[in-house]
Amino acid sequence: MSFQNYWLFVPACFAINMAFGPNNVLSLSNGASDGMRYSILAAFGRLLAFAVMIAISGFGLGALLIASETLFTILKFAGAAYLVWLGIKLFRSAPIELSGSTSNANNAKTRLELPADKLRRLAKQEFLVAAGNPKAILVFTAFFPQFVDRSAYTTSFIVLGATFLLFELIAIAIYAAIGTRLGTLTNAGGRFRWFNRASGSLMIGFGLLLAFLRRPAS
Repeated sequence: MSFQNYWLFVPACFAINMAFGPNNVLSLSNGASDGMRYSILAAFGRLLAFAVMIAISGFGLGALLIASETLFTILKFAGAAYLVWLGIKLFRSAPIELSGSTSNANNAKTRLELPADKLRRLAKQEFLVAAGNPKAILVFTAFFPQFVDRSAYTTSFIVLGATFLLFELIAIAIYAAIGTRLGTLTNAGGRFRWFNRASGSLMIGFGLLLAFLRRPAS
């Protein structure tokens, strides 16, 4: 692919990565509650889902998914339902005292959770949120082909996909850092409860918006 096309792709791609969506809300929330390290490591579940979607789109199956009204609708409503469910969980979750106090049974249970189990749970959330969002398939199916070199289709698609995943990792780190900082500022239980409610409300909102997402006209 030409450098001219690639350097047009770079800023547009990074803008997509930095867009405030459900996965970035997760990075923000995980950074605030569990710290930057957990938030970044958990987000590799998201990167795995996106890598699979990029491969699917590269093989042309993404266009088939978008063309099928039934498959698109199933994926859309499954993803929307999961976002709403996750939002309700975030909204109702008890504040976690980062200072280590044992204020209630829920906090004690959270601290007793093994690090590997917690990371696995958070990574699974990231994976499911990314995999259940057909808008990602739309990005890879409609946006990527505008920059693909037809004479070197596979190579250029891999380059675009790798660039997207790299920028996504940068966006993850930025949102995780912001979330970690917000976590230190909202360490008091009452303030952190409101942070959980705000994050949960945003997730529910994204779920409702996804439910009304229309399949592109064929």
